[in-house]
Amino acid sequence: MNDINNYHIGPIQLAPGILPRHGWSFLAVGFLSIGLMTFIAIGQTYILNEHLGIPESEQGGISGKLVFLTEIVTLLCFLPAGILIDRLGRRSIYAVGFLLLALTYILYPLAQSVGDLYYYRVIYGLGVVTVAGALSTVMVDYPAEQSRGKLVAIIGVLSGLGIVFTNQGFGSVPEALVSAGYSGEQAGQWTHFMVAGLCVFAAVLVMLGLKPGIPIQREARPSVGTLFKSGFAAARNPRVALAYSAAFIARGDQSVNATFLILWGTLAGKAAGMDAGEAVKNGTLIFVIAQISALVWAPILGPLMDRIDRVTALAVCMVLAAVGNLSLLLLDDPLGKYGLIFYILLGIGQISVFLGGQSLIGQEAPREKRGSVLGAFNISGAIGILLITLVGGYLFDKVDPRAPFVVVGAINIVLFLACLAVRLRTGPVLVRC
Repeated sequence: MNDINNYHIGPIQLAPGILPRHGWSFLAVGFLSIGLMTFIAIGQTYILNEHLGIPESEQGGISGKLVFLTEIVTLLCFLPAGILIDRLGRRSIYAVGFLLLALTYILYPLAQSVGDLYYYRVIYGLGVVTVAGALSTVMVDYPAEQSRGKLVAIIGVLSGLGIVFTNQGFGSVPEALVSAGYSGEQAGQWTHFMVAGLCVFAAVLVMLGLKPGIPIQREARPSVGTLFKSGFAAARNPRVALAYSAAFIARGDQSVNATFLILWGTLAGKAAGMDAGEAVKNGTLIFVIAQISALVWAPILGPLMDRIDRVTALAVCMVLAAVGNLSLLLLDDPLGKYGLIFYILLGIGQISVFLGGQSLIGQEAPREKRGSVLGAFNISGAIGILLITLVGGYLFDKVDPRAPFVVVGAINIVLFLACLAVRLRTGPVLVRC
C-alpha cells in the first residue's frame, strides 16, 4: 500500500491524496464555519432591539421571515453551488462563501430599516450556501471510510466550540463597548465589523490550507446537466432518500433553533428589566449552554456510529432530538434556574441529528457526484428550515415562544418512524473499509 494511504491526524485516517496539513487546516476551518454562520441570529436580535427599535410583539415574525428568505435563497442555490463545488473545486468556493459572510456582517449593522435586512439576507444566504455546501463536501472527501464517523464527530465538537467562541465571545462585545462609552448603535457596528474580519481570516485559511482541485482523477468531468440531475436521482437509494429526509430537519437545525432560542431569552431578559445588550448576552448564554452540551456529547456519539448501521444510529439520534425539543414544553421561563437541563437535552438532540444525517449521507454519496448529492441534501434541509421558520415565527408571536421547538420535535418523531421503515427494508449496512 502506498504510504499516502496511511496518513493520519490524531485518530483520523485520511483518504488517499489528503495530506496532514490539509486535514489540520480543515479542522481549523471547521471550527469557524458554523459559528460564523450562526452569529447572524445574535447580531440580528441586537439590531432589531437596539438599532431599529422593533416592537417585541413583531420580532418573532420578522425573524422567521428573514430566515425564510435565507432558505429561499439556499433552496434555489444549493444544487448549483454543489455543481460549482464539483467542477471548480472545494477550496475556491469555500473561500468565496466566507467573503460573502464578511460582506453581510459589514452591511447588517448599517441597515436603516427592516427592508434593508431583507436585501442583506440574500447575500448572507449565498454565503451560507457556499460555506455549508463546501463544509459538507470536504467532510466527505477527507476521511477514510472507517474514520468517517470520527471526523464527523470531531467537526461537530469543533463546530460547537466555534459557536461558543463566536456567539458568546462576540455576543458579549456590545455590552462591553457600551460600558466603555460607545453608543448602543456604535457597539453593534463594531461587533459586526469584528466578525466580518474573522470571516476574511477564514477565507485566507481556506485558500492556504485546503487541498486544491477536485478529487476526480483521470476521469472525464460529468456535464452540468448530469451533475444537476444526479443529486436527486440518487434518492432512488432508500438510504439516500432517508438522509435527505433527515436533512429536512438536520441541515441548518442549529441556525433555526438559535434564532428562536436567543430571541426567547432576549425578550425574557427585556421583560425582566435588562437593557438590549444585557438581554442579548443572557439570550446568547442559554444558546451557548446547548452548544456546550452538544460538543461534550459529539465525541461520545461519533465512535458509536462507526460501530453500528448508520440508519439505526440515525433513528437513535431522532429520538434524542425529539426529547430535547419537546421537553421545552415543560419550561416556562427561559432564564429560570431549572432551564439548564432543558438546554443540555436540546443541545444533545441537535448535534445528534446533525451527526447522524452527515454520517449517513457521507457513507451513501457516490464519490464522483458528492457535491451534487450533498447539494440535494442541503436543499432538503433548506425546505425544512423554510417551512419551520415561516410557521414557527408566526407561532412564536401568536401562540407561544416554544412553538418552533414543538414543530421540530414533531418532525423528529416522524423521521424516527421513517428510519425504522428503511432499516427493516434494507437491512444492515456496516462500515465499508
